[in-house]
Amino acid sequence: MSDERRPDYREVNFDGLVGPTHNYAGLALGNVASMSHGGLVANPKEAALQGLAKMKALMEAGYLQGVLPPQQRPDLGALRALGFTGSDERVLARAAGEAPQLLRAVCSASSMWTANAATVTPSVDAPDGRVHITPANLQASFHRFLEPATTGRVLQAIFRHERHFAHHPALPATPAFSDEGAANHTRLAGGHGEPGVHLYVYGREAFGWSGESSPAPKRFPARQTREASQAVARQHGLADHQVVLAQQHPEAIDAGVFHNDVISVGNGPVLLYHEMAFLDEAGTLEALRERMHSPLIPVRVPVEAVSLEDAVGSYLFNSQLLSNPDGSMTLVVPGECQENASVWRTLQDHLLAGANPIGEVVVKDVKQSMRNGGGPACLRLRVVLSAEERAALAGRVLLDHALHDELVAWVERHYRDRLAPEELADPALARESLVALDELSRLLEIGSVYPFQLG
Repeated sequence: MSDERRPDYREVNFDGLVGPTHNYAGLALGNVASMSHGGLVANPKEAALQGLAKMKALMEAGYLQGVLPPQQRPDLGALRALGFTGSDERVLARAAGEAPQLLRAVCSASSMWTANAATVTPSVDAPDGRVHITPANLQASFHRFLEPATTGRVLQAIFRHERHFAHHPALPATPAFSDEGAANHTRLAGGHGEPGVHLYVYGREAFGWSGESSPAPKRFPARQTREASQAVARQHGLADHQVVLAQQHPEAIDAGVFHNDVISVGNGPVLLYHEMAFLDEAGTLEALRERMHSPLIPVRVPVEAVSLEDAVGSYLFNSQLLSNPDGSMTLVVPGECQENASVWRTLQDHLLAGANPIGEVVVKDVKQSMRNGGGPACLRLRVVLSAEERAALAGRVLLDHALHDELVAWVERHYRDRLAPEELADPALARESLVALDELSRLLEIGSVYPFQLG
């Protein structure tokens, strides 16, 4: 069934609001940008305003835009669970002196990258006709492992109506079921209202059930397992003919492609991908063609045009690919793409001039996020919803001009314009974050989702 006959199904991009403790700690092993910028001074206010500017621009261009709140940071509860006792000031001081990298981890604002928040299956694909949501366990790194509990509460607070939304628990937080969410998941279909095929990309196989050993990365860890992807698909009730499992190329992982959304992006029937995205490129495309209800439109970028190094440095593929009413698509890229000659040339000569629906490239400045390893696609969780499902959303999370202006004013009131790693132990920062998030909960009308109390 086409979008013309089901126009009520539209994609909503839920962007994560950048948190007040946005900093450059270099925590993400395998994320080249994060590692290379560790220790620099960050600007939380600028980061949050850059994110909101992108959201506003897309909203004004006619795309549906939602917001998700940041998490409580510093996570003092995590520090106390690890043996730091005393007053909040004492806990922060001890952590700074005894385990500074641990302090940086519990202050991370990484929840801003909501592509890792969860995996979502729209109701048009689910056997029970509901939207299915599984928070990612993010067990591969401690600073992200702290997120799933609050993420689950936030998503349940917003997608509250049981008639429309089904929530599943995060997978067991063990290496065998390492799950990084929608950053390794792409839904392909003729249109948002048509039945889709779900492409799950994994980096390794935990149990070796296939009976064959696959090539593995040698420099950086593979974060997503085949077993995790299979489990999420089962939770959501997807049948075999709706699912394609593909292994990420280990050479890409070693080059800094820590998630699949750093090397490919899909929308509708279009799959924009780098030659080195998949270990079995031909097999992946063949499986997608066999299962899709509409013709697949692959847009391949060869390594001769864009090297892996340039793909990772520019985040060309960590872009948003958005559908327009006339059937064309818009690609929203970070400013770093314009600064790279080979990438910009490829965008102009290969993508825009090619036989594909991509008719426009829009450049957005998200440098504060990019320095930590997150581009435009990292900042959003894609959720396909019908008009009835959109009306059933709880809270005030769909962006309009009034909400945008209030969020900008909220950032201006509460955020610092400078934050160095050594300032994370400042008790005033913890208090500022509590006050800001308490106000945000009321502004978004999502109720109590944070494990804190203002005293």
